[in-house]
Amino acid sequence: MARFIAFYLPQYHPIPENDKWWGKGFTEWTNVAKAKKLFPGHYQPRIPADLGFYDLRLPEIKEAQANLAREAGIEGFCYWHYWFGNGHRLLDMPFREVVSSGKPDFPFCLGWANHSWYKKLWDPDSPGKDFLLIEQKYLGVQDYIDHFNALLPAFKDNRYMRVNNKLIFVIYTPLDSTEIASFVSTWRRLAKEHGLNDFYFVGRDADSRYKERIFQLGIDAIYNDDVFNIHHHANILKKVLLMLGRKWFKVPTIFSYKKAIKYMITEDCKNDNVIPVIAPNWDHSPRSGANAILLHRSTPELFKKLAQKAMGTVKNKPKQQQLVFIKSWNEWGEGNYMEPDLKYGKGYIEALAEVIHNSETDLPKK
Repeated sequence: MARFIAFYLPQYHPIPENDKWWGKGFTEWTNVAKAKKLFPGHYQPRIPADLGFYDLRLPEIKEAQANLAREAGIEGFCYWHYWFGNGHRLLDMPFREVVSSGKPDFPFCLGWANHSWYKKLWDPDSPGKDFLLIEQKYLGVQDYIDHFNALLPAFKDNRYMRVNNKLIFVIYTPLDSTEIASFVSTWRRLAKEHGLNDFYFVGRDADSRYKERIFQLGIDAIYNDDVFNIHHHANILKKVLLMLGRKWFKVPTIFSYKKAIKYMITEDCKNDNVIPVIAPNWDHSPRSGANAILLHRSTPELFKKLAQKAMGTVKNKPKQQQLVFIKSWNEWGEGNYMEPDLKYGKGYIEALAEVIHNSETDLPKK
């Protein structure tokens, strides 16, 4: 049975840094609420339904999210975690409260979003040129030890998800620094010293040409994060038109969701150490405006077909390694979310639940 894990963005509460950079009260909702249609039929703005424009400072919101995820058949959340070096963390309050409170009683793992932040990353309309806000630093073994110790309560939590008794830990940009190999080996040693057995390190692979380099760092598995793999299958004319549209007419790059899902799960996702990724949609225009790349006309029915393909892809893997990542649970600023909205309600949740239910009823009876 496939293990669906959904990436979870924690940027739905104000923090001093965002207040300073973009104005008091800035959260992910700021971009979502001001999004506009860029062409006829463009689904924007996207308005949340059941949970509303929520604030993650409220524990009842996290409980409601967990209940919806259970309804979908999702095993747990992979919370994005930000450690920039020397103890500098951002957006960590929601997950810290999940650990300290013990609620919601819903499985989780962590993903280290190890990349620098730039001005245009979260707010495309900010005036002036792009520039560095926070640099991702790799400061050596002592910093990796401090990083581990800061997360130790989470690693000891019974809710933390595992593969073969190894703690799942995702690294967003494993090739960002040659120091990642030292980070991985340091954490493996620390896990054993603290009686945690080991880690199951998963690296993001956005370009299959580099996957062997990722494995050489000591990574156990990669997740095949290529939502726009369709771009490689477009003909020359299509590529030229897309380029001209972006450069001269300020038109976003648009691909059909129906066509994109044909290429989202590649053949190598059948390998035990390659994890498929499924996306309910993608529309970066709330953050990028006319510079966005987006998938057009996603529906719950099409997403259901993608989820079915993912289940078929992993069904012959060892049980613990039948992982499928969902990109994402709540990336509203990128248009990829499972949470209910005003157009489809709980359609994507119900679609995934149906796929999982049907797969269970198809299992041979003992």
